[in-house]
Amino acid sequence: MRAVVQRVQRADVTVDGEVVGAIHEPGLLVLVGVTHADTGAVADRLAEKTWQLRILDGERSCADAVAPLLVVSQFTLYADTRKGRRPSWSAAAPGPVSEPLVEAYVAALRRRGAHVETGRFGAHMEVTLVNDGPVTLVLDVDA
Repeated sequence: MRAVVQRVQRADVTVDGEVVGAIHEPGLLVLVGVTHADTGAVADRLAEKTWQLRILDGERSCADAVAPLLVVSQFTLYADTRKGRRPSWSAAAPGPVSEPLVEAYVAALRRRGAHVETGRFGAHMEVTLVNDGPVTLVLDVDA
């Protein structure tokens, strides 16, 4: 699994004009991609890494600061752009594989006490954010 984590002042995700997830205070926006070899155990490890990542003010983590997270699934994180002008999506797991793993990631964060908002899997989403810093990191957890 792969996550792009952004420290934000606030963020929201809108589908068809409706805000489906939002955080209105400092926290993390997490874009999550799934590949074919990922498992529930990988989702759990990525959740722990995200929850404990010390990138908030004062080198605190979401666990330390009880900061909210907005999680948005994004298969394009596994795009292969090495050849040509059209990305290949073959490394991204299909929806029936990736949706339960994104849900497992969110559930693992919530088990740790996180306040998690989400986008809507498979929908065309508009994501708005105010990046703080800016701080943007890529987290990879292998199977």
